[in-house]
Amino acid sequence: MKINEKNLCAYAVSATPVDKEGYLNKRGEVNKNFQRRYFVLKGNLLFYFDKKGDKEPLGVVILEGCTIELAEDEEQFCFKILFHGTNNRTYTLGAESQEAMEQWMKALACSSYDYMKLMVAELQRQLDDIEETPIAVPASQEQIPPVAPPRTRHNPFNKQEIGSQSNRPYTMRNSNISKSEEAMKHFDSTSSQLQKNIIITFRELHNSFGRPILQDFNIWKRQQRDKVDTVVGNLINL
Repeated sequence: MKINEKNLCAYAVSATPVDKEGYLNKRGEVNKNFQRRYFVLKGNLLFYFDKKGDKEPLGVVILEGCTIELAEDEEQFCFKILFHGTNNRTYTLGAESQEAMEQWMKALACSSYDYMKLMVAELQRQLDDIEETPIAVPASQEQIPPVAPPRTRHNPFNKQEIGSQSNRPYTMRNSNISKSEEAMKHFDSTSSQLQKNIIITFRELHNSFGRPILQDFNIWKRQQRDKVDTVVGNLINL
């Protein structure tokens, strides 16, 4: 695999998420002594620096095709990154405590692409099992249909029957209902009064406009009677 060294160094010190970081003791390839290095794990790339805050890493380990194992023949709290195949290097690292060693081994073992692929396959299998498993419904729930809750809301516009008394204690809601009923009674009385006023006004209009019409009609009738009397008198004179 061809790696661009410049881009890889820029990625090592970039603000991308870090899975784990801290100091570990690393055994050298030529010098077999342990040297203290600052390690940064990002995905399946394990960078190591001379010290924390350096601008460029000393190296990088690509965590693919390898296993994380305890280094039993080494010093205390040591583990190794073992690559399989011929002419593959083994990285021996040492932590400062048992807890730190276990945390580093777990983080490194879960960082490879192969591990993530296995996890996705396992989750997909579990999801398929859940979708294929029918959900058991108790027989009691199948026989009893759902029942709507009773309506206890009181309508303030419903008229109360004569002689019926409410046993509920006086509350703010009862007070609001009484006020609503009083408002409705006041509205009914006002409406009746307006109707009466409308009838009286119509009578006045009828009388004021009806009298002239009646007078005109009486005059017309008198004129017609006078014409008839004139014609009859002329005929008699003939």
